[in-house]
Amino acid sequence: MARESESGLPIEPVYGPETLAGWDPAEKLGEPGSYPFTRGVYPSMYTGRPWTMRQYAGFGTAVESNARYKQLIANGTMGLSVAFDLPTQMGHDSDAPIASGEVGKVGVAIDSVDDMRILFGGIPLDKVSTSMTINAPAALLLLMYQLVGEEQGVAADQLTGTIQNDVLKEYIARGTYIFPPKPSLRLIADIFKYCKAEIPKWNTISISGYHMAEAGASPAQEIAFTLADGIEYVRTAVAAGMDVDDFAPRLSFFFVSRTTILEEVAKFRAARRIWARVMRDEFGAKNPKSLMLRFHTQTAGVQLTAQQPEVNLVRVAVQGLAAVLGGTQSLHTNSFDEAIALPTDKSARLALRTQQVLAYETDVTATVDPFAGSYVVEKMTDEVEAAAVELMQKVEELGGAVNAIEHGFQKGEIERSAYRIAQETDSGERVVVGVNRFQIETEDPYEPLRVDPAIEAQQAARLATLRAERDQAAVDAALAELKKAAEGDDNVLYPMKDALKARATVGEVCNALREVWGTYVPTDAF
Repeated sequence: MARESESGLPIEPVYGPETLAGWDPAEKLGEPGSYPFTRGVYPSMYTGRPWTMRQYAGFGTAVESNARYKQLIANGTMGLSVAFDLPTQMGHDSDAPIASGEVGKVGVAIDSVDDMRILFGGIPLDKVSTSMTINAPAALLLLMYQLVGEEQGVAADQLTGTIQNDVLKEYIARGTYIFPPKPSLRLIADIFKYCKAEIPKWNTISISGYHMAEAGASPAQEIAFTLADGIEYVRTAVAAGMDVDDFAPRLSFFFVSRTTILEEVAKFRAARRIWARVMRDEFGAKNPKSLMLRFHTQTAGVQLTAQQPEVNLVRVAVQGLAAVLGGTQSLHTNSFDEAIALPTDKSARLALRTQQVLAYETDVTATVDPFAGSYVVEKMTDEVEAAAVELMQKVEELGGAVNAIEHGFQKGEIERSAYRIAQETDSGERVVVGVNRFQIETEDPYEPLRVDPAIEAQQAARLATLRAERDQAAVDAALAELKKAAEGDDNVLYPMKDALKARATVGEVCNALREVWGTYVPTDAF
């Protein structure tokens, strides 16, 4: 009896040559590093060097997070990945009433360039690649990073890293939006232009399917809606007067990696193939780098369990293997205790060691695209591709990603998928080890990492000191210039940088833009 994949596609018990009858390897595969990039975006992939090993970290104050980053670097992390707390993600200062109870909880609290200076103190920004998981206020955090680099004597053209900067998925699946879609897209286009001129090595956006998957999206939905968002961003930049080859090589993507290895490998391969075709055929991109779907992967937090948390070590290893076999460019492996609380130092180190074992103790890095030609993987790649393309066509019929968001299409599809998963888990049809099968009566005691609630008062005191010390007239003048740019067509990042350099806070800068652009209120129409 055939099983179904996570995308609802049949998985046959046996695959053979007839599965790929009429299948053209030249059309479907090509060579590694060449169109259609099914086999990977680089000719040598991991045979030359392994993927970038990132660990997503950030909690409490900048001081605490800085200490964690230094530990990760000492343990062999090749790139940092910053988690920000919810007030920062929503463009609020730590002393704002709306921030109460959330300061430093799910990430580090960053209120001003002063905090950013502490966060990266003693970390050479010309030697470290930094990814920042920040969306609506992404421009602010990028500019603070640039300012800290300048203080270190690091030229902007030497900075490397990524800002997530993907606000469309916030409307679909996550909710940390600030401004309505139109000004949000304008801000993203301004970031593209600014980075081309000022920070050319920076990846200006990480178009994310991870959060859709965490909300319940199937693999086919994950890549379909992510690539549809990518198309919207490319159209926005082209409409703003940019040549596609001027910014497309700096686009990157962010996907989840589940425990279902075969479909995940197929998903990654299908996504590369679809994106290469879209960029070539729809946008006329000429630079081969514009056709490459480069992506970061994080193992599936939604599949981790608070019950028997040590079993998550096995899950993360399997998920990490799927990402590597699928050809990821960088990888974050979750810590086994993340379903309970923030990771401890030990669990974060074990997560990194998982990647190091994959890279240095297995043979998966010895050859490019180990599953190429596999009957099952090639068939699944074709099927996931077809399912994703069908969903992308439905988005196009609704007028593109933004219009589809306003119709509630992506959100509705994801919610139906999430409901199906919940029903299967509740009925026992979907086995979750330690949750609905193989339970134990008593769990071993576990002491999670706790964030000190005093952090909120400490950040408020720091803000009070900052406001007392700074040149308020300079801040006011810079914010006025920012609002003037937002009201017109000038690139807002230049006056935004001036405001942040004058020690304006995240909340003050975002409030200035709120005054001009308003805030997004989701419709109840769907």
